[in-house]
Parts: sequence; structure tokens; C-alpha cells
Amino acid sequence: MKALIAAGAGVLARRAARRLAGPDRSVPAQAAAFRALAPRLARASHWGEMGLEPGIGYQQFRARLPLSTYESLVPEIDRMKRGAADVLWPGRCELYAVSSGTTAGPTKHLPVTAEMLRHFRKAGLDSLLWYAARAGHARVFSGKHLMLGGATDLAPIPGSAPFPARAGDLSGIAALHLPRWVERHLYEPGAAIARMNDWPAKIEAMAARTLPLDVTLLAGIPSWLLIFADTLRRRAGRPTAPLRALWPRLECLVHGGVPLAPFQDELRAALGPEVAFHEVYPASEAFVAAQDAEPEAGLRLAAEAGIFYEFLPMSDYDEAGLPGLGLKAVPLSGVRAGGEYALVLTSPAGLARYVLGDVVRFHSVSPPRLSYVGRTRLQLSAFGEHVIEQELTEALLAACRRRGGAIVNFHVAPAFALAAGERGRHEWWIELRGGPGGGADDALARELDRELRRLNADYDAKRRGGGMEEPIARLVRPGLFEAWLKAAGKWGGQSKMPRCRSDRRIADALAALAEGEPFACAGRI
Repeated sequence: MKALIAAGAGVLARRAARRLAGPDRSVPAQAAAFRALAPRLARASHWGEMGLEPGIGYQQFRARLPLSTYESLVPEIDRMKRGAADVLWPGRCELYAVSSGTTAGPTKHLPVTAEMLRHFRKAGLDSLLWYAARAGHARVFSGKHLMLGGATDLAPIPGSAPFPARAGDLSGIAALHLPRWVERHLYEPGAAIARMNDWPAKIEAMAARTLPLDVTLLAGIPSWLLIFADTLRRRAGRPTAPLRALWPRLECLVHGGVPLAPFQDELRAALGPEVAFHEVYPASEAFVAAQDAEPEAGLRLAAEAGIFYEFLPMSDYDEAGLPGLGLKAVPLSGVRAGGEYALVLTSPAGLARYVLGDVVRFHSVSPPRLSYVGRTRLQLSAFGEHVIEQELTEALLAACRRRGGAIVNFHVAPAFALAAGERGRHEWWIELRGGPGGGADDALARELDRELRRLNADYDAKRRGGGMEEPIARLVRPGLFEAWLKAAGKWGGQSKMPRCRSDRRIADALAALAEGEPFACAGRI
């Protein structure tokens, strides 16, 4: 059977290679996605009340429907969780993906309909075929695929009974609905381990089960991949060996959800130079894009997987006025290379003109390739500096490369002045692997300041004009971020550390957890 799967995958990979190399069909595919979604959405009570009708054209659609957010749809989603039918999408929905994004906000329950599961299966398979097309062969399908995903043990949603609504991590939901041939012949770590919620125990169990297997693909969040690699090598009695030495046919690392750059050197050493990196752009609301070329080209939009995308220029973005910005959003045919946009999607989960909260930058428009540059709510602009997540990551990475440090985690917040004549500044909380913890690092702060001034003109103007002081860099003890993630319910699976906020919600929590350290009152300067 394995040989048959590999042969079939080879045929599909060659077909994918021809399509990728041929004329770009993304714009007509997006028009087809709109035509397929609009009549189904019109059958749902909420969108019907908003003026959506069968046969509606795109210009009417964008004129009648305001942009929506999760918060604006909470009443309808709550009704769906209690069993109401035909609310946002025809029929009832029993499955919900739990997500809080990276904004440290309240937990979201995102509907996962049967049609949405088909989208994730198609986009996920397409992404692997794009890798095989790049590699020039489909040998990755001849071995096991180990996914470090969320638990498949879904929890009943409180207050939904007697309707059997259940919720869990999207990766866990997707693992429960894999095609039979994938579940039997490719997927690891198996059903019993996949159900586990205790991540340290789960990592140990994964290592024990998969060490003797023929693993060709490994997928997960970079921080957990590194922990898993250490566990597997320790179990094998070869703590410094690359994983390629333990799994001789390992050829592909699938990663996404967080920037790879802070972890790239460590992952390369842990895996071995022969293993290729393959980036994907997954979200609980949609599988957005995947790599189809070299990394610097960006990720190709999954335009043919049943999601309709719009793009709101960040020059027009206004968090408070989002509902009124519907006519500012453009379809794929209206984007320009180099432009930065807030991502808006309409999906078979019943989300229409839904602002995902991600900012993307287009590298090219034909084919449409883009990169994730940050969250709309994860901009650091307490002093008008307009610094984004990507710039913070690049600044810290550049500083650490010069100093030889490896980043474990970090967060940046404003430190507000409390006395007359003082100015505010940025406060960095940084954990370095094997590095010192428990104090301020003035030299690192100067390097971070220099890098941000190079990367961001607004920040540089604020520093030159005296509107901001030099930042503070706090090197924290090992485990502080882990403690925050656990306390916030974000430990394990696909959870991510928010890199910045324009308030001190996370920074003050870190300070409280660090009580007893010299900087327990960090930021109150």
C-alpha cells in the first residue's frame, strides 16, 4: 500500500508542478470561490438579514456586508453552540476550534463545518504536493509524517447541552478527520498519544513510539520541535546527533504559525543539513498559504481551496472603525506587490468578510505570494512609533547573531514615564537559551535601539526628536515565559507567545511572575 500511495502522490506532484509553472489561475479561482460561497451564506439567517441574497454579485456583497470580527459574531456563534441551525452557515455545527490568536484575548470558538474540514484537507494536501513539486520527487509520502499538533481529545462546550458541541485545537480536530489512508499509512503519533493533553508526557511518548519508525516528515511549532528533538536524541543515547542520523530518510520539516528566523540555526543543527524546510501559513479560520518556491519569494496564496479573500490596505486600517471600511477592502485582483494588507476572508465556516487579524505583505501578484508580517493588534505604538512584530523579531535576531545568543522567547511592551520631564520607552523581556537571566543588559538595549532605528522610520523619528528614551532589555530566568504560557492556558500544541502589545497587560504579568528577581517592578520608572 505504501508503494501505491507514493506512486499516486508522484502523479499528483507532477500535476501540481505543471499547474504551478503554468498560467496563474488564482483570480478566476477566487471568483469561483465567491460564486460557490455566496448562495450558501444567503441561506443562513444572519447573512440573509444583512441583505445577502442568492445570486448576489460581488459589488453588492461588499456594499451590503460590513467587515466583521469574532466579537461581532459572538451572539450568533453562541446560538450555534447551543444547536441552532442555519445561523451563519446552513445546518448545525458541532465542532469548534479553540483559538485566542496571539492577542491574549478571550478564548474564541470558531465553527468547523464539514465543508471547512474539506477545505483544510485539500489545502493541507496541496501544500505537501507543492513541496514534492519543489523537491522533484514524492518520496516524502513513502514514510511516516509526525505531527506535533494539539490534542484530539475534544471537550464538551459548557452550556451547549443537550447539543453535543465540542471544542479543541484545530490541529486536533483535523487529525480526527484525516482520510483513512492517511491515518493508517502516514499519520503519527497514533490515536492514543494524539489524545494526550500533558505536553511533556506527550513529547516523551512521541519519542518512544517514533524512534524506531521510518519518519520522512516532521511538523510543528519551532519551539516544541526543538524540545522534541532533544528528547528523541536523549532517548536514542545520541544527544548531539542530528535527527537525520536517527531517521535516515527524514527530508522535510513543515513549520508555520510563528517566524522561523529566531529558531532556524538551532533547528538546522538539530535536524541536519539534508532536511528541507517547508513553510505553511495555517490559521484556525483558514489554511491561507504555503511555500511553492524559495523562501524569499514568499508563500503562495491557497486561492483554489474554497476560501474567498479580500485585503484591506493597512493605510486605511482603523480598529475602531472596521465595520465602515468594507468598501476599502479589495479582492485579489486589486492588490499590488509590496503592499501591506489586513487579511479578510469569507469561508464555508459561515464567516463572511471576517477580519482575521493578520497583516500580510505581497511579494508578487501573479502568482500571488505573500508573507505574514504581524497581527493588526500586535503593533507597538504607545508613543506613535508604529513598530510591528516582524521588525521587533528582526531587531532581536540581528542583535543575538552578533552576540551569539539563541532566542527562546521574548515580549516587548511600553514602559510609561511616571515623572515630569521623563519620556516613555520600550521594555524588552528576553529569554536566551543557556544565557544569563535576572537582570538588565544595557549593551543589548543599545543594539536593539540601533536595529529598530534602522528598520522603522517612525521609531527613529521618535528617538531623534526626544519623544522616546532608549529601551530597557530584561534578560529573564529560564522558564519565565513557560510559566506565563501555562498560566494563560497557552502551553503546548500550536500556542504562541504574543511578541508585543501597546499596553502592559502581559509585561505586568511577567513582572509578577518574576517577583523576587531584581526587576520585579520592571517598567515603573
